[in-house]
Amino acid sequence: MSTQPAPAPLLIACALGIEQLALRAGDRGGAGGPVTVLRTGMGPAAAERSVTRMLADPALRDAAVLATGFCAGLAPGMHPGDLVVAEETRDPRGATACVGTDLLVKELARAVPGRTVHTGPLTGSDHVVRGHERSDLRATGAIAVDMESAATLLSAVRGGERPVAAVRVVVDAPEHELVRIGTVRGGISAFRVLRSVLPAFFEWHRSLLLPRR
Repeated sequence: MSTQPAPAPLLIACALGIEQLALRAGDRGGAGGPVTVLRTGMGPAAAERSVTRMLADPALRDAAVLATGFCAGLAPGMHPGDLVVAEETRDPRGATACVGTDLLVKELARAVPGRTVHTGPLTGSDHVVRGHERSDLRATGAIAVDMESAATLLSAVRGGERPVAAVRVVVDAPEHELVRIGTVRGGISAFRVLRSVLPAFFEWHRSLLLPRR
């Protein structure tokens, strides 16, 4: 009698406690395999350390990796609560291509109806970006910026061939800059959206486990 191989796990990485809280609040099950939600801590160095350490665990050796949490929108017309699905993540070390972008867009539209979903390059920074830095980054073609996604995905692919993706919720944008997450309406809106996205992540993960034709 043949045994089915164990389904590949999914590692979902976020930086902040409030992001982890939103993801846990939204977890109603339904993943295609074991799921780990990792809080990496803020910044690219913390993300790189945490993800590298987690993927050294034999149980997560073949894990798909998805970076998520909040981000700053760079494109005019973005609003808190909008979603960003990265086509690639970028930092000074290079770019990492994302897998299954179209599927994520479709499933996010189903999971969070009425929310705008943007696709494009997601760039990394080692600090909170404000003012003119936003327009400088926008000029590179990036549509949003955060501090951990690029480092997370780069660490993931350096640890072995695996599917990677990044989905972020806009918490502030050029016309809607926030001082602190969670203290104004935009932060609350972004929290509620992040709480609702897990079904889309699980569908993305399940699609990776289907036999290729």
